[in-house]
Amino acid sequence: MPELPEVEALADHLRRHAVGLPIGRVDVAAFSVLKTFDPPITALYGRPVTDANRWGKYLGLQAGDLHLITHLSRAGWLRWSDKLAAAPLKPGKGPIALRVHLGTPGEAAGFDLTEAGTQKRLAVWLVDDPAKVPGIAALGPDALSLGPTELAEVLAANSGRIKTVITDQKVVAGIGNAYSDEILHVAKISPFATAGKLTEAQLSALHDAMISVLSDAVTRSVGQQAATLKGEKRSGLRVHGRAGLPCPVCGDTVREVSFADKSFQYCPICQTGGKVLADRRLSRLLK
Repeated sequence: MPELPEVEALADHLRRHAVGLPIGRVDVAAFSVLKTFDPPITALYGRPVTDANRWGKYLGLQAGDLHLITHLSRAGWLRWSDKLAAAPLKPGKGPIALRVHLGTPGEAAGFDLTEAGTQKRLAVWLVDDPAKVPGIAALGPDALSLGPTELAEVLAANSGRIKTVITDQKVVAGIGNAYSDEILHVAKISPFATAGKLTEAQLSALHDAMISVLSDAVTRSVGQQAATLKGEKRSGLRVHGRAGLPCPVCGDTVREVSFADKSFQYCPICQTGGKVLADRRLSRLLK
């Protein structure tokens, strides 16, 4: 799933490549992806792109007072092309959900919003105010905007597990499964620690880790081509997606806890005092 650094990099890519180009047309291949009908998608036609924006994990292309906003969800992505095919998309064919043509006909650049897999969660809105997108209206403060005191205040009354809390977009915007694993590993905090019971030292370590991990990922990602962002993300991960491999800090084996549709990774030595957390999936199999 694209998280804050990748979405920021995609917004930067659109600012560098799309701003100033007129929107020729928009092809909607998966009708369920478009969550709004007023204004119609045709209202974008002929308008020049004026900016690209990010709200948490939401990405927006701005054309004057209109915003074409997408949430890429777990399996969505933006695929840029310097020369798009002129033929209209065929609805329901392939992974492309929506295509935006930019520039003059026959020489149009642009991008596709694609989604792999069978769980279709990619969503697109066309609005005159980003706050009209329900998910954006409900976002908590952006992860990179929080100071140490603000983070402590956000977590103080929360009784949930810290892994769950910092990935709740209504609490902190922009952090997903991968970077939460990385942040907690750097901060040396158990994913199962109670958010509201972290010590001052842990809160300070968590804030430092959140800023350093995300800032480093943004620095590495911004300026990359959209096609290389996924590989860049994987190359910078130290524990997420590395179950069974040695921890780069202490050498212990990175472990995994699996749930119904996702998993997280952690280092027992670095984060849980050597304790291996129970894997619910394996525990059920052993009963």
